[in-house]
Amino acid sequence: MTYVIGMISQKGGVGKSTLARMMAREFVAGGLTAKIADLDTQQQTSTYWAGRRAEAGLEPEVQVQSFASVASAIADAPRFDAMILDGKPNASTQTLEIAQAADLCVIPTGPTVDDLHPGVVLAHGLRKKGVGAIVFAMVKTTASERETEAARAYLTQAGYDVLSGEIPVSTAYGQAGDVGRTITETSFRTLNARATMLAQSIIDRVADIQEVA
Repeated sequence: MTYVIGMISQKGGVGKSTLARMMAREFVAGGLTAKIADLDTQQQTSTYWAGRRAEAGLEPEVQVQSFASVASAIADAPRFDAMILDGKPNASTQTLEIAQAADLCVIPTGPTVDDLHPGVVLAHGLRKKGVGAIVFAMVKTTASERETEAARAYLTQAGYDVLSGEIPVSTAYGQAGDVGRTITETSFRTLNARATMLAQSIIDRVADIQEVA
């Protein structure tokens, strides 16, 4: 059975593609087959990243393909153990299609209300459409534990689960992506460990959902 994970957001620049690339790499490193379906055919952020990774000769190889529709991506999914759907931001129709096709929807968000509120609005809208498996991932957090905890409380009070682990603001993460690496492949063990914790939380959650199903 294929794990289908949807990375969605109401706004751009919150870390959706970053998490998609991380998850694909972690699945492959764990011995599974995985592919990222890059559904943002204009930006193709994950597609271009895969090119940089291939040029650098990095292992493990991560497969990324641009798809024009969610349906075509899902049709390809049975060939893999995991399919990560990397959608467009602010694409209400496509976002709903991703959410309905995915075993788990992950909404990345920063700790400020400017990020939290749009994410919750998106999640509420999806719930009204019958989508139940929605979780939030904390990204671009700062050194302020109080701010991070307040953000987690905001999401919990809104009725949503927040994944364990978080991705702090760090130039090392951006530099890793620039050369085709993921956020679990930086030069810093501590940063890699924080990203790995979040990746494992996503894997555990989607595995639990499929076991229940």
